[in-house]
Amino acid sequence: MSDSYPGPGSRSLDRRTATILRMTYLIAALDITWLFVQISITPYLAKRLGFDTLWFGYLQTMVGVIQLLGGPIFGRFADLFGARMALALSSSASVVYFVLLAMADSVPMLFIHKLPAIFMHALPGTQMVVADLTEPEKRADALAKLGLCFGFGMITGSSLGGTLSTRYGETFTACMSAAGSLLSLALVLKFIPKHTKKQRTAKGSVFNLGEITRLMKFPGVAKTFTVKIISGLPGGVFQVMFSIIAMDFFQLKAEQTGYLMAYIGVVQMVIQGGVIGRLTARFSEDTLLLLSVGLTSLIGLTQIVMTNVAQFCFILIPMMLSLSLFNVITDSMLTKSVPPTDTGTMLGMCASVQSLLRTIGPTIGGFLYQNYGVSSFGCIQFGVNSLVFIYLLRSSRGRTEAHKE
Repeated sequence: MSDSYPGPGSRSLDRRTATILRMTYLIAALDITWLFVQISITPYLAKRLGFDTLWFGYLQTMVGVIQLLGGPIFGRFADLFGARMALALSSSASVVYFVLLAMADSVPMLFIHKLPAIFMHALPGTQMVVADLTEPEKRADALAKLGLCFGFGMITGSSLGGTLSTRYGETFTACMSAAGSLLSLALVLKFIPKHTKKQRTAKGSVFNLGEITRLMKFPGVAKTFTVKIISGLPGGVFQVMFSIIAMDFFQLKAEQTGYLMAYIGVVQMVIQGGVIGRLTARFSEDTLLLLSVGLTSLIGLTQIVMTNVAQFCFILIPMMLSLSLFNVITDSMLTKSVPPTDTGTMLGMCASVQSLLRTIGPTIGGFLYQNYGVSSFGCIQFGVNSLVFIYLLRSSRGRTEAHKE
């Protein structure tokens, strides 16, 4: 694989692009697999080391803060030094992360092993490759296929982590994940070109905050980014609290929760792989954003009256449709709103939104659940997204009237 992406007019362009994209999807699927292997063993390791719910919450918050800070910096690094270097950094950090996890035999070591997570941003890294190598009109569909990889990794990683840890223990499982991350690193170095951008004019320091925040000044970026945070907050809080809801509200055992997670993964794979692409081919991104926010609002109403896991499984289908559509469309719109040289930084900022939700979600979700119950998540989701829907609808009508004039 040569150092650069082939320029326009190259006969090997389509073939090489297809190969790079296929390997990018594979790298994403592998990375998500190792992530869910870790998620499946960390709670049991923490319990064995004497963690209570409060300290485990501190551990999760620490990861959220680290990745919140690291997301934009990683994106900026990718824009400056290229996709291969960025993904190699992420995979190398994953190797160190899992080696430290295998060595974690005390409370301080369990906290220390989380530190490499500041560089572990394979998903926004692969998103940047996909965004760079696809035409704007096909970008949303291409990004949606990464969600298919996420669903595959969630199912495979959860099952693999549970099986390996039960039979061979947490240390062996962490070592296997480190070996898997080494495989991901080898694939990055072999198949991902040094640069995937057709224009390489990004300059300056990785830690230049001004270069990161200036993206908010481009037309439409601040509005879409704000919508992404506000509309996504209620659903993000519910996702953070889901393990508690499954155990306490639905009264599920660990094995039953595993089956439920597999069902969620399958639903996500079907929607990302078979539905999102068809919708993006037929409707504009503004229309789909409006649809996803409106659907999220209606789902909030159903959550208010939800009382058992069977009802949740039914609600999950439109919930995953709205969530997947919302994330894909906002990421696509934001990458199109900035210059091609800054797509990595923009996707890093998008990843930081999820880290922000994981950081503040446990505090907000714990308060709501303890004081008002599961229905409170639905109430807030309905209220917040109804307001966002009205704002987007008025904004869309305003643009339409302006074009007519």
